[in-house]
Amino acid sequence: MSTQNDHDSDTPDDERQPRLVELAPQTTAVVRGVVPLGELRTFFDEAFGALGRVLQRQQVPPRSAAFGLSHGAPGEALDLEVGFVTGREVNAEDGVVAGELPGGRVARVTHHGGFDGLGEAWERLGAWIGAQGLRGGEDRWEVYVTRPTPDMDPRDLRTELNWPIAD
Repeated sequence: MSTQNDHDSDTPDDERQPRLVELAPQTTAVVRGVVPLGELRTFFDEAFGALGRVLQRQQVPPRSAAFGLSHGAPGEALDLEVGFVTGREVNAEDGVVAGELPGGRVARVTHHGGFDGLGEAWERLGAWIGAQGLRGGEDRWEVYVTRPTPDMDPRDLRTELNWPIAD
């Protein structure tokens, strides 16, 4: 098992294969919400706008790419936190609050391609977890390694999938 806290340490050959990593908990700044699936894009856009303003005002620089942390099984809505690892807590302001990414054993893989392929990538990671004789926890998160832009080719997107292992 490897220990990784830096998303850039993954090599392109290794990141496409599921693996177990051991992570320390990480302090985050997040916006929380229970969001219907059809409103995800709006929620993300508004959340990242608020996060940018609050982190700048409080002089708390992000220490990671953006992430989305889901609580519980996905349904018609997601119980979601979106934000950044910060290294220190933020003061609650404009819907932005302090949070934490969990530590412990995590199954990880990186999806290459558009966001429309994420559901299938999560299914493959879940199958891999089961094949290892393990069980995934209730929460899981995506790290948006490549920041999307309107004119980019979706095939260039990289999204890291992280699924904590239930003990």
